[in-house]
Amino acid sequence: MNKIILMGRLTRDPEVRVTPSEKTVCTFTLAVDRQFANQSGEREADFINIVVWGKAAELCGNSLAKGQRLLVEGRLQIRNYVAKDGNKRYVTEVIANSVEFVERKNTSNAGGGQEHTTSNSGMDGFGKAVAFDEEIPF
Repeated sequence: MNKIILMGRLTRDPEVRVTPSEKTVCTFTLAVDRQFANQSGEREADFINIVVWGKAAELCGNSLAKGQRLLVEGRLQIRNYVAKDGNKRYVTEVIANSVEFVERKNTSNAGGGQEHTTSNSGMDGFGKAVAFDEEIPF
């Protein structure tokens, strides 16, 4: 089984392009913190290339910005190619099956810059909370 789940922050804005066969692809790099510190006591991160295809690629390109936190589920892919200098190169990347936005962009920032806010429940965009009713009708 080849399954990877990552949570991290975008290191740059995503890049979206359309292939010659008219498929949409979005690429970005996710900085994922390691769970342990190095010998100096500093936390390190791994920078992992992510590839998203289709409608999800369009959504990522239109909705994501540098610094946002994401949860990515997908599979690891290692491919190779021959570079212009004749040497064989290897590329390791995660092909995303799903991308969940852990944070959302704050589009009401009057300063013109992008500011990111964390959602407490992750459900802020779904309307107001309704009190739980003990009596369930079924």
